[in-house]
Amino acid sequence: MNKHMAKKKDEKEKKIKTSGKGEKLADMSVEEPVEEVVEEVVKEEAVTLEPEKPKTIKTRGKKYQKAKAKVGQSTIFSLPEAIKLLKEIGQESKFDQTVEVHLNLLVKGLSGEVTLPHFQGKQRKVVIFDEKLAEEIKLGKVNFDVLIATPADMPKVLPLAKVLGPKGLMPNPKTGTVSADPKKAIEKFNSGALYFKTEKDFPLIHQSIGKLKQPQEELIANLETLLKAINPKNISKAVIKSTMSPAIKISVS
Repeated sequence: MNKHMAKKKDEKEKKIKTSGKGEKLADMSVEEPVEEVVEEVVKEEAVTLEPEKPKTIKTRGKKYQKAKAKVGQSTIFSLPEAIKLLKEIGQESKFDQTVEVHLNLLVKGLSGEVTLPHFQGKQRKVVIFDEKLAEEIKLGKVNFDVLIATPADMPKVLPLAKVLGPKGLMPNPKTGTVSADPKKAIEKFNSGALYFKTEKDFPLIHQSIGKLKQPQEELIANLETLLKAINPKNISKAVIKSTMSPAIKISVS
């Protein structure tokens, strides 16, 4: 092989080694260690990454901050003091806020029923199960808040569990929604009867007890009735608040 042919062969092999995407690989195998090439590629890619956007911190309005200052961080109020303060910090609201109670309990799985003497919550639509209603439920039409059924109706209600269950509307004897006297059950629900229960995985209860514009005496009576039904011995922490207010710690002893 003459010198001219040998030179062309060398150039051809070099071209194959350094062509296209293999260029970096050819250089790596001859001149640069693997670690240096990988580090270089990582640095090049890091430059193209977009910087993370700073997290936005939600800030409360001036009214809320002013109300929170009055409530304090660690002050525990008696029930009358808490209701009085709640009405004071919520008096500028343009709508009648709901009064809520939030409880931490010492036990899980606690449930029960209570009738508050002056309950003014959301007006619930209570209906009695029948064949016509069953057909509407099958079509996904659920235009009620409470469903009452008799024990004899339950075999017809069970096939509708896929629709009613996720909405929390499945009749249950424990909630008073399975009754041999449906009309009497409706009267009970319309009179302010409430069913309370802890969350599925945590010993917490969240319950509304009325409206902020109700007389203070009525709200105190509702709160006392609820706490008595749950039993203060089962409660480790309790707070009361309205729809827009900060939480106020209350004494339940």
